[in-house]
Amino acid sequence: MLSWDDEVTPVARPAQAPQPALAPASSSASHALSPNAQMNAQLTNTPMNPALVAKPTAAEESRRVNAADKRIINGQTDVNQLVPFKYKWAWDKYLAGCANHWMPQEINMQRDIELWKNPNGLTEDERRLVKRNLGFFVTADSLAANNIVLGTYRHITAPECRQYLLRQAFEEAIHTHAYQYIVESLGLDEGEIFNAYHEVASIRDKDEFLIPFIDVLTNPEFKTGTVEADQTLLRSLIVFACLMEGLFFYVGFTQILALGRQNKMMGAAEQYQYILRDESMHCNFGIDLINTIKLENPHLWTAEFREEIKSLFLRAVELEYRYAEDTMPRGVLGLNAPMFKGYLRFIANRRAQQIGLDPMFPQEENPFPWMSEMIDLKKERNFFETRVIEYQTGGALNWE
Repeated sequence: MLSWDDEVTPVARPAQAPQPALAPASSSASHALSPNAQMNAQLTNTPMNPALVAKPTAAEESRRVNAADKRIINGQTDVNQLVPFKYKWAWDKYLAGCANHWMPQEINMQRDIELWKNPNGLTEDERRLVKRNLGFFVTADSLAANNIVLGTYRHITAPECRQYLLRQAFEEAIHTHAYQYIVESLGLDEGEIFNAYHEVASIRDKDEFLIPFIDVLTNPEFKTGTVEADQTLLRSLIVFACLMEGLFFYVGFTQILALGRQNKMMGAAEQYQYILRDESMHCNFGIDLINTIKLENPHLWTAEFREEIKSLFLRAVELEYRYAEDTMPRGVLGLNAPMFKGYLRFIANRRAQQIGLDPMFPQEENPFPWMSEMIDLKKERNFFETRVIEYQTGGALNWE
């Protein structure tokens, strides 16, 4: 097997007949080598006379991307040219996302399975919490992925931002896989869990709030370029970054991580920790995207538009609080729905301030400071103790 540290021995090549010398270079520009001739010369190792290499014309050079000309939306530069970078923060987040890569099968679910099958392992309230939790999340990340792939991506004209969106879409797929892996491991009724967003009112209401903001971007007829259309895109970006990923996920995350803090459902809790870390980056990327669009298009951020966004924030807090009440009707794990009212208001204030709005709920504090520690999880913390699959090296892979 080839090691990257091995010294590679050059392969002996058969002797070749001497190559004929090139004809003397002509001073006429009409005799410059064509691109095909240049390629043939390279393939045959024939040295080229620099004077014969065709240089790009002024028109061709003018087509090269200037970083200053890039725009997040309505840009006119070539979206296929990743560099030169203008939005280095987007590229840095792409690299960070790649460094955080993980897969659900790395997590050992055996203790969770034993606990779930034990009639005395969890209370009925704890079981309800887990099933309601999965009922929202098994489809939530699919909604997010569809929004990225079918909507947001085609309206963003900065290639470094598109690069991160591709990574984000893959992470959404991993999250959907993780929830499916938990459902399958516990032997839950897949029909019940995956249809919860149709059948459970508190889940359905959250999704129905989100779907119009997906539909408008995925409509093939929708195009940016007017104030109204650009505000429509900006509104949808705010809903998904600040309210879906930045608010709607936090009751569920807190509940499952609270179980893990009591040494229950440890495998599921570990997966939720990795998902929380990913979603935090998604939220931060979205906020950077929103603020850059505002900076490049200040005419979109009108007083009327800001009031509309505030009303969406208030509606989202209300919907997520109803979800908290539904999942914890009697309180569980030392948590209860009223505790989440303050938490959701605290988060809403933070998201609002991150995009330049005033706080809507003055003097709210975080009742769950331990959640901040979870976001900073390092994947290596207990990865080697919990991994349950074997990785294959490139030379060992079976491609059949």
